[in-house]
Amino acid sequence: MNEEFKPYIPASKSMPEITPTAVILGMLLALIFGAANAYLGLKVGLTISASIPAAVISMAVIRVILKKDSILENNMVQTIGSAGESLAAGVIFTVPALFLWAQEGIMDMPSLLAITIIALFGGLLGIFFMVPLRNALIVKEHGILPYPEGTACAEVLLAGESGGSAARAVFEGIGISAVVKLVVDGFHAVPGIVTLKFESLKTELSTEVYPSLIAVGYICGAKISAYMFAGGLLGWFVLIPAIAFFGADAVIYPGTEKIAAIYASDGASGIWSSYIRYIGAGAVAAAGIISLIKTLPLIGSTFAKAVRNLKSAKSSAIERTTVDLDMRIVIGGIVVVTLGIWLVPIVPVTLLGALLIVIFGFFFCTVSSRMVGLVGSSNNPVSGMTIATLLIAAILLKLSGDTGAHGMQGAISIGTIICIAAAMAGDTSQDLKTGYILGATPVKQQLGEILGTIVAAFAIGAVLILLNSAYGFGTDALSAPQAAMMKMIIEGVMDGNLPWTLIFIGAFLSISIEILGVPALPVAIGLYLPLELSSGIMVGGLIRFAADKKNKNAQNEAGKGVLFCSGLIAGEGLLGVIIAILTVVGIVDKMDVSASFSTGWAGALILLIVLAIAVYKSAVEKKA
Repeated sequence: MNEEFKPYIPASKSMPEITPTAVILGMLLALIFGAANAYLGLKVGLTISASIPAAVISMAVIRVILKKDSILENNMVQTIGSAGESLAAGVIFTVPALFLWAQEGIMDMPSLLAITIIALFGGLLGIFFMVPLRNALIVKEHGILPYPEGTACAEVLLAGESGGSAARAVFEGIGISAVVKLVVDGFHAVPGIVTLKFESLKTELSTEVYPSLIAVGYICGAKISAYMFAGGLLGWFVLIPAIAFFGADAVIYPGTEKIAAIYASDGASGIWSSYIRYIGAGAVAAAGIISLIKTLPLIGSTFAKAVRNLKSAKSSAIERTTVDLDMRIVIGGIVVVTLGIWLVPIVPVTLLGALLIVIFGFFFCTVSSRMVGLVGSSNNPVSGMTIATLLIAAILLKLSGDTGAHGMQGAISIGTIICIAAAMAGDTSQDLKTGYILGATPVKQQLGEILGTIVAAFAIGAVLILLNSAYGFGTDALSAPQAAMMKMIIEGVMDGNLPWTLIFIGAFLSISIEILGVPALPVAIGLYLPLELSSGIMVGGLIRFAADKKNKNAQNEAGKGVLFCSGLIAGEGLLGVIIAILTVVGIVDKMDVSASFSTGWAGALILLIVLAIAVYKSAVEKKA
């Protein structure tokens, strides 16, 4: 099917892509989204994808204000701008651990230069590793891997290009989603989660009411959504009740009190945080290895073809839309970055660590690129892959005798570089998917990613130091939950008290699921993520299933549903960035009306139903 695919701009036609306007606007957005996501991730442990918000802002500036007609120029803006968000995600999940250790007097505070160099190395590796995978994942599996945000971003840009009812569907979605996000996270008038407790099972069924989750489920489809939801049910309705039943009066590491006491104080989410998260991390790691093994033949043939093309390719014989960054530059870049990781004194990584980064970096970049094709960048559990990396790195460093403060610094630096690389690979994949649909030039997009990475790397260190000075990591204001967990894992390995049993339970769950013929990766993701996320995605998958049956024409992509859901993702993303900025400057606290007015769970449930009806209605309408 993908051989017959024709992009919006044909390969025979050239249009402006890398222009001064695109570069300047893209760099500015990379800085803004990087800073906003750094704060958001440090506060709640999650980040938002910036590709679609960047595309919408680009259209507003280039198409509306500057009156220019260049869809590929808009695409370049979002390519450069989204790099800041992905790099920030990788940094904030790990680097704050160094600040936390410094607060305990174990080591010195990390310097601005050290954070910048580590971020730059990780970002560049993620892009370089993704280049030879583009043909395997983006081109050959077009129509198989949906890349929801990449597809949604393309739909947003195409809607702006075509106008009419297509544009109306997108902007209706943007408007509705923005209002919902403002009401829920701005005014706090409606709770963001609906929860139903099952006291007899010591668990709960919950779902978030955010539009983007429903939209991702709709774009992914019912099957993938169901796999993720099954993983969530396995965690919350099998494992949590089992742990609560069999271990009620026991104190089991990593918990520090009786399981019954954990449930009494924090509910089922307390058991999930203490135990299921480790099982999920093991499941994701094992499923990732299985996924890599299954794709090795395709990856190998892609690499071999790329190497053969080094000598035989002639630029005149290659279409514009198939040109990637020269493999000599890619391989040379990987070698230079690897040597830099080893030899630059300010990066506390040994030769063994540098080799680990290359090996596991490529592995997790491959897994990340494929994973975001299934569930989108916003739901890509990069932290789960980082946990697996930290486990292996810390064990090997301990065995080599590199322990203490230097060993911990080395382990977190390895994890940081790989975490950033995996996040950047996922973002690059989404951007290249958008470009593939639109007819962009891959090599120009890859250069745009590099440019956005450089800009964001030089800014993220200053943002971290500023936020730590203003709020302090590990406080109620900025708890840095992911980094705190990474810190605990490294200390657990170095001290020899990590809960390996939980990790191996997750690994063998993935193996068992794969043996049954079910793809383990989406199930493992559902197990690792909180249930409210996979439940919201499942709602969207069910709507897609119902819409496809109603339309009786799968090729119609359920009417305007994809366009409308693209708008839902864009609207929430835009407001998410705005609310993050308003939070930093202290305005959101003044907007909070929850003390005087709140609809409670009934309002959240009504909001969820209204959103579901809106998506279904848009899906069963005929495309104009």
